[in-house]
Amino acid sequence: MIFKFLKYTRPIWYFNLRPSQDFGYFPTENQLRADGFTLSKDLNYVSQDAQNRDLAWVAHNSGFINKNFEKGLEIWNETPIPVVDEYRFMKKYLHPAWVFYTYIIRILTFHNPFSETYYFFKNRKVKRVSFSDTIVKHNQYEEFASKIVCNNPKISIIIPTLNRYKYLKDVMLDLEKQTYKNFEVIVVDQTIPFQEEFYKNWNLDLIYWHQKEKALWKARNEAIEKATGEYILLYDDDSLIDADWIYEHLKCLDFFKADISSGVSLSVVGAKVPEHYNYFSWSSQLDTGNVLLKKEIFYKIGFFDLKFEKQRMGDGEFGLRCYLNGYKNISNCKAKRVHLKVSEGGLRQMGSWDGWRPKKLFGPRPVPSVLYLSRKYFGNSSSVYYIMNSILPSLIPYKFKGNRFLIFLSFLFLPLVLPLVIFQVFKSWKISTRMLS
Repeated sequence: MIFKFLKYTRPIWYFNLRPSQDFGYFPTENQLRADGFTLSKDLNYVSQDAQNRDLAWVAHNSGFINKNFEKGLEIWNETPIPVVDEYRFMKKYLHPAWVFYTYIIRILTFHNPFSETYYFFKNRKVKRVSFSDTIVKHNQYEEFASKIVCNNPKISIIIPTLNRYKYLKDVMLDLEKQTYKNFEVIVVDQTIPFQEEFYKNWNLDLIYWHQKEKALWKARNEAIEKATGEYILLYDDDSLIDADWIYEHLKCLDFFKADISSGVSLSVVGAKVPEHYNYFSWSSQLDTGNVLLKKEIFYKIGFFDLKFEKQRMGDGEFGLRCYLNGYKNISNCKAKRVHLKVSEGGLRQMGSWDGWRPKKLFGPRPVPSVLYLSRKYFGNSSSVYYIMNSILPSLIPYKFKGNRFLIFLSFLFLPLVLPLVIFQVFKSWKISTRMLS
């Protein structure tokens, strides 16, 4: 873990775990200098190790990708960082609310309240830093001629669908307009009643079948097995894309010599790509609504875990497995999609839209698969921290997540609903224990 205090705010972040191969995820000062990437160390940290880690953190979050894939800074050891440096790191890069939250957690977990308070206030004047001035541009990308694209490999685009013919029509129209043409489309349709006539007269290499069981991960796994392409492109049935979508995914793989291209998602037509997705960087997620990867990966590390059926985070678990097994995953700002997130059909009909909000009053909170993933890979302690920093936001409906007033209200009402929330969490923990065993 690059800084220990991240366990409180990012308890299940991919990069908290040591991968089987380090591609320079957090580069050393010499690696940065060799690539012409100049950054100044923050000498206000007490320890030299904290200075090096801060430098590596900035490079990582600025999109620095070492194409030689040399081993980077050793961040997964148990080297102690002074508490004053931990607080400095938090103040520089996290919202003040998260810094205060961390301080409270430290006090409640029996750390020395006097030293914690002293170091917390010692860093009170530290200003929060933006990465906007240090973002790596990768200027060579635009002129890069991709050999992979020239070799014209076959792509298998896989789309599970359920009760969304209205939106699937736009998906098909977008695919017909793709500039890259060597692809097949595999649709696993779980709609009732099944409308076979929908699949007629498309100018696509189209394969489809009706799956009676409403099962998302089963649909994807079986489609991957039947795919004839060298690459798998996973896509959703309620999305919109530009004509160069496939091309940009392939080009990204080639330019960075990567295994996985994770495209970015927008929620509104014409919206800007969020700042943290607006440049190439190492990806800490895998979104099965917009990702290209080599088909061979599934046969080396396994397919999607069916324990996530009708639940949440199956793609997150597979992405974490890819990371741990040494596959390079790039966040690709060029391969955009608009995710409409329609309220009808899809996983919303199978389960819950929000992994942290139960559909029934006495249902488990979070969806048990969330704790199954966190406990399986990060352990019980990190899972407890994950619960603690996710409970308050979970009291707000998904569509109001960014509403600060409602967040404040949820804080006020938390004591009233706490007994119910504890019951829901205990129920989820119990079910996840069965899933693990």
